[in-house]
Amino acid sequence: MERSGPRPPRRTSGLRALRWKIAALTAAACCAVAAVIGVLVHRATEEQSEKAGRDRAFAQLSAAEAEYGRTGERPQNAELMAADEVPEPLARSLSELSVPGEIATWYDVKAPNWYWLWAAVPVDGRVLAVRTDMSAEVRRLQLLDRSIVKAVLAALVVVVPLAALATEPMNRRLRHGARTARAIADGDLDARIGRRGRARDEITDMSAAMDDMAGALQRRLESEKRFTADVAHELRTPLMGLVTAAGLLDEEDEAARLVRERVATLRTLTEDLLEISRLDAGAEVARPDAVPLADLVTDVVHRTDGSAYVRVKDALTVRTDPRRVERILTNLLTNARRHGAAPVEVTVTGPVVEVRDHGPGFPPELLSEGPQRFRTGAVERGRGHGLGLTIALGQAQVLGARLTFADAEDGGAVARLDLRELPVVGPAPRGDGPGPSVPPDRG
Repeated sequence: MERSGPRPPRRTSGLRALRWKIAALTAAACCAVAAVIGVLVHRATEEQSEKAGRDRAFAQLSAAEAEYGRTGERPQNAELMAADEVPEPLARSLSELSVPGEIATWYDVKAPNWYWLWAAVPVDGRVLAVRTDMSAEVRRLQLLDRSIVKAVLAALVVVVPLAALATEPMNRRLRHGARTARAIADGDLDARIGRRGRARDEITDMSAAMDDMAGALQRRLESEKRFTADVAHELRTPLMGLVTAAGLLDEEDEAARLVRERVATLRTLTEDLLEISRLDAGAEVARPDAVPLADLVTDVVHRTDGSAYVRVKDALTVRTDPRRVERILTNLLTNARRHGAAPVEVTVTGPVVEVRDHGPGFPPELLSEGPQRFRTGAVERGRGHGLGLTIALGQAQVLGARLTFADAEDGGAVARLDLRELPVVGPAPRGDGPGPSVPPDRG
């Protein structure tokens, strides 16, 4: 549905806002860096702890081996095991020894011997082994990991708000640019972004490019408006001569009748072009007055298209410009009669007026883009110039009203003039003006 009023601004809120996306990206980068550093520190600390454990185990094993060589008995802090008593991982490590005097090691991290580092050497057909407790090193490694995680979380608590605050100036500049673009789209051709702040970055370049584009568009549109106004103005003088000359022709002659019809069409087109040029230039000003809306609508329908059915659900007196409301309704009724199908229904509900026909409905282009001058959406050219709805939309904007277009669910086009934003004087006086017309026979 096409809207005549300014479009409401889209606000990006929540986690979709750019500032929070940047903050999330910063947080992800911090986490990635912390994870890499944490893994490196963890691996280095783990290797250092294992090396210290091996050094202790080797020292214990050397002392036990010396005591066994001196006494021939099992040392107090060592184990002397037969080959079948050696744990399988340690036995496999012993079988891989190739140099005499080399020591086999095994780091047992499974139950029931949690975190024990074994060291063993073969002696006299048996195995002399010692083990050292690595649980202290493991706990220190776990404390280190927890400390790294806490440090990362603490850094995120500081970094994320700082990142959001640091991006706020950039967000303000982008929001200002978006507001300016919406203002230009809504008709404020003088709006410009301008340079905000001292930054010379991509946003500044984009703002300058958008200002240049807006200036070029404004100059082009103003040139087109001047051209339309000049053409329509220059046509008025020769057109009045044509109207006068056509009026002198024989009324009974068929050729003269065709000439008068074409001259009347050309006159209407010229007046419409002049009205559009005044609307484009902002020269039209509403002169509001207290108007019984239902009576005004009924009178306009009777004078424009007596076959239309008027239904009044709630009569109100609104403060508006009756001449412009009449112009809007006349164009809507003419469009419904020309491009739609009977019956044409006009419904007044409080400050809202609906004009509906039972034809094929509005073209999809009109519903999506709004009325366009010199585009009717009809297959046949010559059935209007696409100016009627354009003028109606411009007059509604002058009134501060809202004119929308839609297709009815059961077929037909619906144009809705909403005057709710205008001051309501009160209910219309009863018995003042003509009543609703009788609906036509729909056969």
